Amino acid sequence: MSNYFVTTSIPYVNGDPHIGYAMELIQADVLARLARLEKKQVIFSIGTDEHGGKIAEKAIALKITPKELADKISLKFSDLADKLNISYDRFIRTTDADHIKRAQAIWQLLEKDIYKASYVGWYCTGDEAFFTETEVKTHNGICPNHNRPFEKIEEENYFFRLSKYGDVIKEAILNKTFNILPENKSHEILTLIDSGLDDISISRPKDKINWGIKIPNDNSQVMYVWFEALMNYITVLGYPDSEEYKSYWPAKVQVVGKDILRFHGAIWPAMLLSLGLQLPEKLYVHGFVTLNGLKIGKSLGNAISPDEIINIYGPDAFRYYFLRHIPSYGDGDFNWSLFEKAYNNELANELGNAVQRTITLFDKYFAEELISINIAQHDIAGYTQALSECRFDRALDVVWEQVRGLNQYIDETKPWEIAQSGDMEHLKEVLIYQASNLLEISILIGPFMPNTALNMKKIFNLSTKEKFRQILFPKLDKK
Repeated sequence: MSNYFVTTSIPYVNGDPHIGYAMELIQADVLARLARLEKKQVIFSIGTDEHGGKIAEKAIALKITPKELADKISLKFSDLADKLNISYDRFIRTTDADHIKRAQAIWQLLEKDIYKASYVGWYCTGDEAFFTETEVKTHNGICPNHNRPFEKIEEENYFFRLSKYGDVIKEAILNKTFNILPENKSHEILTLIDSGLDDISISRPKDKINWGIKIPNDNSQVMYVWFEALMNYITVLGYPDSEEYKSYWPAKVQVVGKDILRFHGAIWPAMLLSLGLQLPEKLYVHGFVTLNGLKIGKSLGNAISPDEIINIYGPDAFRYYFLRHIPSYGDGDFNWSLFEKAYNNELANELGNAVQRTITLFDKYFAEELISINIAQHDIAGYTQALSECRFDRALDVVWEQVRGLNQYIDETKPWEIAQSGDMEHLKEVLIYQASNLLEISILIGPFMPNTALNMKKIFNLSTKEKFRQILFPKLDKK
C-alpha cells in the first residue's frame, strides 16, 4: 500500500479567508479523497502561517498580542475547512511549539548554506518581502499592493545560498522529477533560474521584528517569516527526527497559488536539496479568482467571504462551481448570476432531476421489492488522466458528459410510458440501468461533492427496506 502526502500552502493570518484559498482547499481535498479511494495511506496537511512584522503591526493596531491575533484568525481558516468538508489530517500552525523546535533544527541542518552579511534593500512590511531598485523605481517608491512607501533598510542578516541550487532545480524540472503544473508555470520558474538566482536574506534583526522564530545560537535575529513557513511541509511530518517523514516524503502534490510560485518553485526546492531531501513530485499552481471580472481586494471593498456562498448553496455546490467553472490552468471569475445558473441548470436540473426521475418511478412501481443494483462501468480514462494532471474542470466535464448522456437516455426511453404500457419487467430493467449509472456517477463525483455522492448511494440502496429520500439540490431562484 503506497503512501500519499498532499499539502496546501499555509495562508497568512493577517486577514480572513477568501474564496481563492477556499478553492485551493477543495482542489487539494479532491486529490486526498481520490487517493483514499485508491486505497492509499494519506496525510493531507493544511494550516496557517503566523509570524512576521505584518502580524505584529496589525496586533498593535488592534491592541492585542500577535498570538491572540493568530489564534483568532487561524480558527477562521480551520472553521472554513470544516464548512467545506475538507478531509484534512493535519492542521499545522507555525506558532506550534513543535514546529518552532523543528524549524530551529532545520536551520542548523542548513547552516552549510547559510552565511551572515550586510544587506541594503527596499522592504515592504505588507508583503514581508524585499524589492529590487528597479521595482521600487517602477512604482515611484510606493508599494502597489499596499499603497505605502517602501522602506530603505540597511542591516546585517543571514543569507541562504539559493544561487548554488539553480542548475539542479532546473534539471529536476526538465526531467519532470519535480513536475510543475501547468506548463507555463514551469516555464516561469525556468526563466527565473536562467536569469540567475541570487542568494536570499532569511533573517531580520530581533530589535526590528520580535514576532518570529529565534535563530539558534543568535538571539539578535529571527527567521524571515517566508523561510520558516516553508519548513511546515516537513515539520508537520516530524522532520528531522521522526520516521514518518521517511514514509510520506516526498509529497505527491503540493497545491499553491501563482502569487507564491517563486517561493515554492525555487526557494523551497533549494532548501530541500540543501537538506539532502527529494523534491516534491508535483507542484500544482492555481490561478486567481476575480469577482464580477474585478480583482478582489480590501481596498476595492469587494471582498467576499466563502461563508456567504456556503450558507446559501451548501458546501457541495460551492465545491462544484470552483472546481468546474474556474479554469484549473488559469484565472476565473465568480459572480452570483453564473453561480446560480450552474446550481439550477447543472446540479438541480441535470443531476438532481436524473436522480428524482429514477427514484420516483422505483418508489411508485417497485416500493415493496428489494433490488440489488450493480454499479455501471464506463471508460473513465479521460477522468483519470485529467485528475493526474490536476485538471479538475476537465474531470468534471467527463462526469457531466455521462450525466447528460443519462438524461438523454431517459428522455428517449421514456420509462413513464413503459409504465403505462404495463410492461413491468422492461420498466425494471430500464430503471436498474439508470440507477447503476447514477451509482457510478456518485463514485466519480465523490472526491468533488462528497455529501451529494453519499446521499446518492443512500437513495439507491434498494436492497434494504430502509429508505432515504432527499432532494439533492432544491431549486433556488435568487441568492
